[in-house]
Amino acid sequence: MSKDSSRLASILDRLAAFYGEPGPPHLTDPYEILVFNYCGYPASDASCAKGFEALKREIGIRPEDILSAPVSKLAPLLRLGGMIPEGRAERLKELASVVKEEFNGDLNGALRGDLKEARKILKRFHSIGDPGADKILLLSGIAPIAAVPSNCVRTPLRLGFGEEKKSYSSSYRSAQNAISAELGADMRRLTRAYLLLKRHGQEVCKETPRCERCPVTDLCVYYRATNE
Repeated sequence: MSKDSSRLASILDRLAAFYGEPGPPHLTDPYEILVFNYCGYPASDASCAKGFEALKREIGIRPEDILSAPVSKLAPLLRLGGMIPEGRAERLKELASVVKEEFNGDLNGALRGDLKEARKILKRFHSIGDPGADKILLLSGIAPIAAVPSNCVRTPLRLGFGEEKKSYSSSYRSAQNAISAELGADMRRLTRAYLLLKRHGQEVCKETPRCERCPVTDLCVYYRATNE
């Protein structure tokens, strides 16, 4: 439980009381996080987990495991996680090839240097932009970055942390800056915030919000604005 008296800290404590305190991230190795991301589409924790567990069980997730398996063997396993399994199998092979050939199988070590270079490395991989890179750097414990769940940027914005901008990237950065200003560079607090905001965005503060279930309506800018 946070001892911070800021509004964001109060919101996070309420969310933790509502959902339960989040445990540690399910995956903390950058390479494994990327593999997990490619195991489901449309990507969700549930869809990615189905493909990831099948891949881990039947083939393995090490770069050499993936590189030695033909697409025809990878695709049926990835189909458990959703659409376009052949395309996702190719993405996995591209990831495994870069990690094995360029980073000697150690993406985690390659990222633990200059932060700008670490971002550059991560953004080489398919579908990884700033939100994805920030998430990986935070959850792997590499850098205390105020990552914002990529498909739940609306959640901190509705709560009053950041402003809706004309572009997604500007809205994301606005939310990120607002969270950073409240929580600083504390890895534990930032990880807790990411996990709680993600769950709230997925379960209650959806695109069509379920405000009747929300435990923080009295602290929510969006709720006040739409219920005056």
